[in-house]
Amino acid sequence: MAILGLRGTGTFTTDFRPTNYRSLYTLLEPNGAAPLQALLAMTSGEATDDPQFNHFRDELPDRVLNLHAAINNSATSITVTNHADVPFITAGTILHSTSTGENMLVTANTAGGAAATLTVVRGIGSTATATLINKEIVIVGSAQAEGSGSPDAVSFDPTVQHNLTQIFKTPVNITRTLKNTNLRTGDKEQEQLTKALKMHMGDIERAMFFGKKHTINGSTSTPTRFTGGLFETITNVTDAASNATANRITEKEFDRLLVEDIFAYGSTEKIAFCGAGVASNMQEIAKNRWQPTQVDGSYGVNMSRYSTFAGDLNVILHPMFRQIPSLKNSMVVLDLPNVKYRYLANSDTQLERDIQNRDTDGSKHQYLTECGLELTQSKVHHVVKNWLTVS
Repeated sequence: MAILGLRGTGTFTTDFRPTNYRSLYTLLEPNGAAPLQALLAMTSGEATDDPQFNHFRDELPDRVLNLHAAINNSATSITVTNHADVPFITAGTILHSTSTGENMLVTANTAGGAAATLTVVRGIGSTATATLINKEIVIVGSAQAEGSGSPDAVSFDPTVQHNLTQIFKTPVNITRTLKNTNLRTGDKEQEQLTKALKMHMGDIERAMFFGKKHTINGSTSTPTRFTGGLFETITNVTDAASNATANRITEKEFDRLLVEDIFAYGSTEKIAFCGAGVASNMQEIAKNRWQPTQVDGSYGVNMSRYSTFAGDLNVILHPMFRQIPSLKNSMVVLDLPNVKYRYLANSDTQLERDIQNRDTDGSKHQYLTECGLELTQSKVHHVVKNWLTVS
């Protein structure tokens, strides 16, 4: 749209004018030191009125158990290892042995200790079969007799998870003399402010990966809080060092990892931050079937899409993974709809000017942010580490 006349800040709507320095930085340098924040700045962000922010995490149970002891083909009393899903076994529950194909009807459940004892009718629709210890037993529904009353109700509650906001401060301090000295390299104060903003955003980005949730002096009026980061919070971890061939994930193994773990829950499109080693391995896998392409609509962050029938993995070579050698062979996969940037009210990234003491012959400014990271689900994210080779 053509615009006639002099342009000023008032002619730009809030869609064009960043309201804080975090937005400004991520718009100017989306591929800089903080690509995670660049994505979060465009997709999610929510203020909190307390430095501890909570959320409820709920998910349907798997209802998969294991035999606690082997059974023969005539046993009508079996034991399953005690598990959070044991209470879902009530009278009328149908159990399926995935190793033998046998179905069993539960008539009673006596839980206790390391195992729950179940009274069952064997061989529903088939022949009862001896089954070994630790074999998988799956709840596959229920069957009730005609004219019977309702079975026992079983419910489950969400769990409460929380994280903390962390205070980040990056100061700039120059003398009055330097401020008024003409330098060939330009305005030193502005140069230092620009560098400080980059460092500030880089500090927050690193905390979002490496932070560990903790509080020092929590009962005092001035506690120090630490936000929990991705490496601490994500529970799904694939460590290639423990594979049959240490540090190797083959093309077939990677495909299975995508299907069975990475895309088993959540969105069919996810973001993967990785190091140079992982990027090289993925390109080696992709030579014959995948042409890396720029992803449209990716908020200015450079991505390459790895497409499978399980889902699309948008890969970003994170600068931090280059800077820290131990991350070279690591990858963090995020389901962005389940990641949220949280900042304390009125404490998103801002520049506080002239905070020096009154008798100081100079100027001191600082960037200030109080923020944390919220993962609203756990199974939708994944960490891969120690992936050195594909063959």
